[in-house]
Amino acid sequence: MAISMGGGETPMSDINTTPLVDVMLVLLIIFLIAVPVAIQTIEKLEIPVFESIESKNKVENLLLTVSTTDSSGRSAGEPGFEGASRGGECRVYFNNITPVTSEELYDRAFARLDAIVDAAGGAEAIMEDPERIPQVHIRGDTQAPWRCVAGAIYNVQAAGYPTVGFISNPVEPGI
Repeated sequence: MAISMGGGETPMSDINTTPLVDVMLVLLIIFLIAVPVAIQTIEKLEIPVFESIESKNKVENLLLTVSTTDSSGRSAGEPGFEGASRGGECRVYFNNITPVTSEELYDRAFARLDAIVDAAGGAEAIMEDPERIPQVHIRGDTQAPWRCVAGAIYNVQAAGYPTVGFISNPVEPGI
């Protein structure tokens, strides 16, 4: 490839690819950072195993994960988390990702339900079809004390969700 040093009457027709490469490298770095954050979930939970029926999952259903800190005080999702401890502090994760306090859980659940009811045309409109009323699904770690699970149930019911259920791992066939 030759470099034009000017001096001639013909215009330069080579494309400058440096800006294109710069933009692509920046996008690559952004995606490398953003993708792991976007797919983060709470790991190392011991979900109870019992026979359950599959529910019709709606987009409006609220998913909560209830766990506790481990013996070192680390929360689920943090590096080095060793599993929930019976004596740990309660941790509730809104939509399986965002850690919330009791007050934040109530406020977020209320705001979410209020938006769903408004979108449906009001309380009377959503009550005409009970299938449209969203539910709360709780994934509770087997080591999480009942006080943590009961606190989450209390807050979402106080926020107005009438139905609260639990998510479990299905029983293996033949066991």
